[in-house]
Amino acid sequence: MGKAGLIPVNSEQFRQLLIARRQELLDLSQLATDSRKPVELDQQSIGRLSRQDALQQQAMAKAQENLRRRDLARIDRALGRIEDESYGLCLECEEDIAEKRLLVDPATELCLVCKT
Repeated sequence: MGKAGLIPVNSEQFRQLLIARRQELLDLSQLATDSRKPVELDQQSIGRLSRQDALQQQAMAKAQENLRRRDLARIDRALGRIEDESYGLCLECEEDIAEKRLLVDPATELCLVCKT
């Protein structure tokens, strides 16, 4: 384990950061629901270039949703690590992750050495 296997002193602070970020991602996902809907095939109401733009926007919205889902999964794993008291330890080397790194990304799973 890391330096005495300690959890960062502010684990409750990190829990609150993670929960707030999780809610933000869920809210963004809900707002973007319409942009991920299928593009209509009606050539009468949408011109060819407009349709291509709509398809591109739909693809970008789907890609953003995939990133949000990945981030939500990372957040859920981090919240689980807080519960089992392993939060703040690198998943590869089991050393402590710097608190400054956790403040930048509370869901990070690796220390800076293992990340690089």
